[in-house]
Amino acid sequence: MNRVQLVSAVSLVYDASIGLALVAARPLLASLFRVPLPQPPIFADLDAVFLIAIAVGYVIPLRDPVRGRGYLWTMGPLLKGMGAVAFVLDYILRGSPASFLLFAASDGTMAMATGWALLTSPAAGAVEGRAGFSA
Repeated sequence: MNRVQLVSAVSLVYDASIGLALVAARPLLASLFRVPLPQPPIFADLDAVFLIAIAVGYVIPLRDPVRGRGYLWTMGPLLKGMGAVAFVLDYILRGSPASFLLFAASDGTMAMATGWALLTSPAAGAVEGRAGFSA
């Protein structure tokens, strides 16, 4: 398993775990983070669907690291990076619970790990000596 596949596998487990927790353990999560249950519940349901769908998408780069690079750039540095920034800004500007900074740290870590894996693993064009876009 190369770096891109490893980060894909970890990301799959990370997003699937959070998504499934939103479905199966929503009251526990709300009490752990000291926040009320979302109202209406559909908001948390949609977040769970979103996270599980993202997790399933990681099968693409897990099976084919070269073809899945675009997915990893989008869901790693872009989405998780922006998510980390959003959690920090929400904490600073809106006073969300400090426990939300755990999500900022975990999303930020996953974003950086994904970027590192992509930047240090050659794409198909670089491996085969072809010119062109290799991200």
